[in-house]
Amino acid sequence: MSERPSGRKAKKGWYILLLLQFILALCVPFYNKVEPTLSGVPFFYWYQMLMVLVGAALTAIVYFATER
Repeated sequence: MSERPSGRKAKKGWYILLLLQFILALCVPFYNKVEPTLSGVPFFYWYQMLMVLVGAALTAIVYFATER
């Protein structure tokens, strides 16, 4: 059976979360600083590592939410 258009449209909303990770990663002036440090690691580096984890989590959420 084919899916109703309203169901497909509702699933498309989940893909906005994928845009969020790109927007957070591309705002370099926001995280282009040394302070605050985390265990001696400058903010610039630990923010990027955090974005890897956030990106993986958001991708998993979107995958499972849009799975048939």
